[in-house]
Amino acid sequence: MRCPACHSASSKVVDSRTARDGRAVRRRRECLRCSDRFTTYEYVEERQVQILKRNGSAEEFDRDKLRMSIAVACAKRPVSSAETEALVDSIEDTISRSAGVEIPSAEVGEMVMEGLKPLDRVAYVRYASVYRNFQDIEEFQEFVDELSVKERQQAAARFQEELFLPRPGAGAAVPES
Repeated sequence: MRCPACHSASSKVVDSRTARDGRAVRRRRECLRCSDRFTTYEYVEERQVQILKRNGSAEEFDRDKLRMSIAVACAKRPVSSAETEALVDSIEDTISRSAGVEIPSAEVGEMVMEGLKPLDRVAYVRYASVYRNFQDIEEFQEFVDELSVKERQQAAARFQEELFLPRPGAGAAVPES
């Protein structure tokens, strides 16, 4: 590893630890020539996943592009950068574990939408409006209405109370007079 200060190829590792949830090793190094300290990261070289676009073309998976698309949807919303990074990490892990080396962009879009849904409803709708490419306001309104109906149904299911019935054979106690 070359020193960024003097370009010497001689350095020693001072400290090593895992980074990015164990997917990388962070090494703190010291140049043996000028004593400058610098940090390097070591990653496993993985096969490059291709994203199949709607128009039939393919491009390499780009983590930064994914992060930016999520950040745009979450702009001015109460979603922390840590939550955004966790979502990007989760999607990247899912993509890298997939069986093939080509994944349709539609699958990636659905992963993003499923990840945004529990984080922030507005960010979810923003992303969906671009991802689903609504042609007019009626299509967009239908999507929002469907989302509202589903959320009401889920809320009703969560807050629905159970009806307690007496056990069979256990009659109501009658007070004696």
